[in-house]
Amino acid sequence: MGNIIDIDICICTFKRPHIAETIKSLSQMDMDPSHNIRLIIADNDDLPSAEEAVRKTAADTNMNVFYIHAPARNISIARNACLEAVKAPYVAFIDDDELVTKGWLRSLMLMLNTTNADIIVGPVKAIYDEKTPVWVTKGDFHSIYPVFVDGEIRTGASNNILMRYRPPIFGQLRFREELGRSGGEDTLFFHTAWLSGAKFEYAPEAVVTEYVPENRSTLKWLIKRRFRYGQTHGSIVLADNSGFTNRIKNISLSGAKGAFCLFCASVNFFRADRMLFWILRGTLHLGAVARLTGKSEVECY
Repeated sequence: MGNIIDIDICICTFKRPHIAETIKSLSQMDMDPSHNIRLIIADNDDLPSAEEAVRKTAADTNMNVFYIHAPARNISIARNACLEAVKAPYVAFIDDDELVTKGWLRSLMLMLNTTNADIIVGPVKAIYDEKTPVWVTKGDFHSIYPVFVDGEIRTGASNNILMRYRPPIFGQLRFREELGRSGGEDTLFFHTAWLSGAKFEYAPEAVVTEYVPENRSTLKWLIKRRFRYGQTHGSIVLADNSGFTNRIKNISLSGAKGAFCLFCASVNFFRADRMLFWILRGTLHLGAVARLTGKSEVECY
């Protein structure tokens, strides 16, 4: 056997029994014998409500789990508690409502080791049930893939990501607590890493799946989520350059894109999935305009 590679996998949880299923899926991965895996699970509930289930599932699956009670109902506090507990040179994040596929970690590590990347992003594929509206499944509005800008990835999310966790990029970098209830804290975290020189790559085979509950298969939920995505984009623009001229330029650009999306939605009036695609895309640009004009971010959590 070669050198042992330590990997910490971080999961934040809040009143979600599915965390047990997430741990079980990790235990069923195609394990590389050179990988020494530890799970860091941060419970964001006021009381340590997940502790019993986490410890029982860890014992049942023989997984090495480090449980942290990180209360305050603020996801950034839980994410930062995970980072404070990290000891390994490689750190992954997934969500507590996801399942990893058997080759998930191998695919992430393979891409990391065959590139000069600091961060590897994998896809999140939505799993819909038979009650999901056809327009949702046809449009597949819940699956998540990286966004390429001028041929490169400039940010990521904590739902499927692996980092080569080393200074100076990640030394003092933390998730912003003021975004811990609105969301977008992970997008800004990884974009800040990119600004510090981190290189991203995409591992399409490193799949995690996420079941979509009924309450998330509504147009209202999707619009709220896309609006928040747009606000996060606005925050990134401000982080890059908050000057007045740059702000006006981006407000105008986002407004024009929103108007174009509205036009495309009207053209596709008789094709529900395409019409709603353009409505949601336009909502994202509206969210960017709102943030750039000073509107506070919508709380999603």
